[in-house]
Amino acid sequence: MRMDSVSVNQTSHATADGLSLALDVRHASGKPTLLFAHGFGQTRGAWNAAATALATYGCRCVTFDSRGHGESGRAQDGEYHMQHFVDDLLALAHAQPEPPILVGASMGGLLGLVVAGEMRPSPFRALVLVDITPRWETAGVERILAFMQAHPDGFANYAEAADQIATYLPQRRERKSEEQLRPLLREGADGRLRWHWDPALLAGGLVSESERYQPRLLTAAAKVDVPVLLLSGERSDVVSQHTVEEFLALVPHAQHAQVKGATHMLAGDANDAFTAAIAGFIESLGPVAAPEGEAKQPAMRC
Repeated sequence: MRMDSVSVNQTSHATADGLSLALDVRHASGKPTLLFAHGFGQTRGAWNAAATALATYGCRCVTFDSRGHGESGRAQDGEYHMQHFVDDLLALAHAQPEPPILVGASMGGLLGLVVAGEMRPSPFRALVLVDITPRWETAGVERILAFMQAHPDGFANYAEAADQIATYLPQRRERKSEEQLRPLLREGADGRLRWHWDPALLAGGLVSESERYQPRLLTAAAKVDVPVLLLSGERSDVVSQHTVEEFLALVPHAQHAQVKGATHMLAGDANDAFTAAIAGFIESLGPVAAPEGEAKQPAMRC
C-alpha cells in the first residue's frame, strides 16, 4: 500500500454527555487497530504523518480530537476534568471492532494509563506512551502552558501565528504554511485568528488539578498488565531519565526506547524513527486474535 493510496474517512463519535468528537479513520479494513490520543492543546492532525505511515504497514488507524480541541465539541459549562477525558477514551476504545493499541502522547498517554490500569479487562491490547510518564518535569509542562496562554487576543494573520510556532519549536526546519495552520486556528467575530482549543481548558480542572492527579496515575501505572512501549525524546524537557526509571520500576514489563534528536514532540520531530519504533513493537505482539473458526490475522500486513 502506498502513502498516497491511504484513504481517510472523516466521522464522529457522540460522548455520554452529548458532545461530538471528530474522528479520522485510515485503512478501515486493516489490522490491528491503533487508537491515537493527542496531547493537551493538540488536534488529531498531530498524527497525520504517523497514522498515514502506519496505515501503509497494514494497520487501521483512528485519530480523534479530544473534547474542547480542534473540531470536537466544547463543554457548555466550561468544565473539563480528567474523568471526562477518561470516559471519552474508554468509550472510543469499546467502539472499535477489536481491542485497539493505544498510542497516547502526553495527556493522551496519561489518560491511557488510567484506563489501562483501572479497567478490567483492559480495553487496550497494548499501550504506546509518547514522551510521558506518571510523574513529569514541571518546567517542561510550564513551557507548554505558557505557549497556550500567550496571545489570548489572537493573531491578525497566519504569518503571525507561524512566527509564534517557529519560536516555540525552533528544532523544526519547515515553517508552518497557511494550509497547515487552518485546522489549528479559528476566526472570531472580530476577524482575529485564535488557537483551536477552548480557552476554558486552561482554567478548568484538567490544568488546575493536574498535580492532584499524580497519585491516581502512579497507582494506575502499577496495575497495567498489557504490553507497554514508552518512547521518549532525547531532548525532551517533560520526561527525564529519573521519571523514566521511576516508570520502569512501576511497570517492569514495559519496554523503553529513546528517539534521537527528538523533543517532547516526537511524531513531528522524527516521524520516520517514531513510526518505525511503533511498527517494531506491533510486530513483537504477534498475530491479532481472531474470532473462533477464523484464521488469525498477521501482526501487520501491507
